[in-house]
Amino acid sequence: MSVLAIDCGTQSLRAIIFSDKGDVLAGEKVDFEPYYSRESGWAEQSPEVYWESLAKATNRLKEKSPKEFQSIEAVTLTTQRATIVVVDKNGTPLRDAFVWLDEREAFGKPKLYFHEQLAFWLIKKLPTARMAYRRSKANWIKQNEPEIWNKVHKYLLLSGYLTYKLVGEFVDSIASQVGYIPFDYKKKDWIKSDFHYKWRLFGIERDKLPRLVEPTVILGYITKSAAQFTGLKEGLPLISAGADKQCETLGVGCFSPNVGSISLGTTAKIQTTTPKYVEVIPFIPPYPSILSNAYNPEFGVSRGFWLVTWFKKEFAHSEVREAEELNTFPEKILDRYLREIPDGSDGLIIQPTWTAGPERPFSRGAIVGFSDRHTRLHVYKAIIEGIGYALLEGKMRIERKTGVKLERIGLSGGGSKSEEVCQITTNILGVPTYKVQTNETASLGAAIAGYVGIGRYKTFEEAVQNMVRIEKIFYPDTEKSRVYSEYFNKVYAKMWKRMEKLYYELGKITSKINNLQNRI
Repeated sequence: MSVLAIDCGTQSLRAIIFSDKGDVLAGEKVDFEPYYSRESGWAEQSPEVYWESLAKATNRLKEKSPKEFQSIEAVTLTTQRATIVVVDKNGTPLRDAFVWLDEREAFGKPKLYFHEQLAFWLIKKLPTARMAYRRSKANWIKQNEPEIWNKVHKYLLLSGYLTYKLVGEFVDSIASQVGYIPFDYKKKDWIKSDFHYKWRLFGIERDKLPRLVEPTVILGYITKSAAQFTGLKEGLPLISAGADKQCETLGVGCFSPNVGSISLGTTAKIQTTTPKYVEVIPFIPPYPSILSNAYNPEFGVSRGFWLVTWFKKEFAHSEVREAEELNTFPEKILDRYLREIPDGSDGLIIQPTWTAGPERPFSRGAIVGFSDRHTRLHVYKAIIEGIGYALLEGKMRIERKTGVKLERIGLSGGGSKSEEVCQITTNILGVPTYKVQTNETASLGAAIAGYVGIGRYKTFEEAVQNMVRIEKIFYPDTEKSRVYSEYFNKVYAKMWKRMEKLYYELGKITSKINNLQNRI
């Protein structure tokens, strides 16, 4: 007996076969370009890239690991969040997918009733509501590609699209619903009332949305055509799991509000699991947990460890070449500089908000504290520390809202492969962190949902007890934590208030100049 977990991320797809003890029996990874840009700030990808990558991974598994492949009793799926695919009645994409990194926006304002506008204004969230309207890809399609919108049969997240390709049904997991969509995060279903502001805010008609099911429920069965394309056995059940961050949180064994889960990925996120509906940021809901009757409040850095990719591209050419010569990763070469550069980067601090977020709709990034002793390698360490400071801010906010202190935090994602990064993060957070037996925690979390779904385990607690093993614990260095705490409290925590108006003015000026250039 085994479960195949398919994890479609931003830059790669993984197909991993797990045993009921959480061991990786076999796995394949297929890399692809994360997106292409037709204009600055746009991020699109052909949905066929994801589907073909899935088939390539499963067919490789079948060829290279036939015994393990034959043992698969169920398939489960997790994907990147908030990537949108629109399809016609035959499930054929009408345009390329909007990758979650896409920054284009619709124009105008939502048609809110007076009392709704007043309510948002009173809680100082009217700009956030207007940003949500602009960022809805449904609104953008309606304004810029009306001929496509008229043909849209279903408005799907990537998880819903790949589910359709596998089982031929427009259905998705409740725990995959993250994005600018009319979803009731408290009740974990589409908004019931036709008069709710979210229908007008996001511009999606009810009949264009897929059917939703709870995690561990069977979404459908692998169709004949999907079996022929992927090599999977026809009739295998596809078990509902959740989005990648929710699966990662389950995969590190985060069940209660005193335990945290940090994903050091393209987007860096800190989550916990709580039975209460808790908004860490007003108007930004906690996302549905894979556990029934639970939520995953979170705080994140939109670009997260994307900043490491940015740094390598712009400043680390020599390290990239050295890594190629040594047949290793550039991060391995850069790790030694994390040890050599003083903690606090000699007073260089980065605010890693390269992309605006829902709470700070016009934010940008900042690098503060340059002096003549700083090098590009100080910038690299400052990036790692800046992400850590942002996660510490998130930890503190989550603790305030839940009323529970985080006692330990599980680490996962690409950044967690570096023990130097893990230790710096631990020193900044000031609490023990840990890694489990595999870095593929999203896939592991999906596999856990799969095993519960087929009845191998009766509860998630039982499944995690048998499938998740802590293999490395990092403890904070008291002196280093004190240094980071001083930098955070006296500088980083005050940066947003000092920079807010400047970010706003920069955005206005840049937007005006870009509009003039576009007209030319």
